[in-house]
Amino acid sequence: MMEKRPLIWNCRGREVNCAERTLIMGILNATPDSFSDGGKFLDMERAVARALQLVEEGADIIDIGGESTRPGAKPVSAAEEVDRTVPIIEKFREQSDCLISIDTHKAAVARAAVAAGAEIINDISALSDPDMASVATETGAGLVLMHMQGRPETMQNNPQYGDAVSEVRLFLEKRLTRAVAQGVAPAQIVFDPGIGFGKSDEHNLALLNGIPDLLSAGRPVLIGASRKSLFGRLLGREVDERLAGSLAVAVFSVIHGAQLLRVHDVKESCDAMKLVDTLRAQGTTS
Repeated sequence: MMEKRPLIWNCRGREVNCAERTLIMGILNATPDSFSDGGKFLDMERAVARALQLVEEGADIIDIGGESTRPGAKPVSAAEEVDRTVPIIEKFREQSDCLISIDTHKAAVARAAVAAGAEIINDISALSDPDMASVATETGAGLVLMHMQGRPETMQNNPQYGDAVSEVRLFLEKRLTRAVAQGVAPAQIVFDPGIGFGKSDEHNLALLNGIPDLLSAGRPVLIGASRKSLFGRLLGREVDERLAGSLAVAVFSVIHGAQLLRVHDVKESCDAMKLVDTLRAQGTTS
């Protein structure tokens, strides 16, 4: 069992301790077409109420997205993303000091979200927008660099790797180097291997087993496997029946070194991680 590394994640002046316990990022999709909760939180009041509920359930971070990234999803404009997310961020920030993350690959959206109160940019394409690093540099926002092969529209059309773990690790390390060269502090950065984003089931499982390799750059690792289609194929479960699979992968990921989890089911994930963290702490002192 791997011990958690003592790592600090800097997010606009807030130091997030990624070593104390597993951190939970709750998902809030302000979209009409996300695979799990699309259409449920397009209304601002309902979205803010949901965000506050996730905080009550134990979320450390609320990750707000305005563009679906499910396989086959159609892109939307930056203006549409901003219209969907910024009012929610502003209203939620008035009522909570919980960390807010913007789930996007567009620098313009990230800039607007941070100006509205977000502290974290969850960049699902790891600097594919050449201006994204500048936004992180200028604002000091935490920056999640996620690996994705291709684009949501086509990413699951026969993804190919020679060695998924080494290729994803090398990609993320190169993007870390690029970000630092543009002024981003290493302490602002978290890695996400992008489970389900341009990967087959074999690739996803290899990456979960390869989490220790992803830690070699010295940055925290975030895993987002909640309710993924992987569980539909491996377990034969529909989206609303994937809690057990999601929790199993969450526990496995943390045991193998992940410090953050991006989840739909916050309450259940927090309960599971409290027990995992308690057992691990007991193991280090016994």
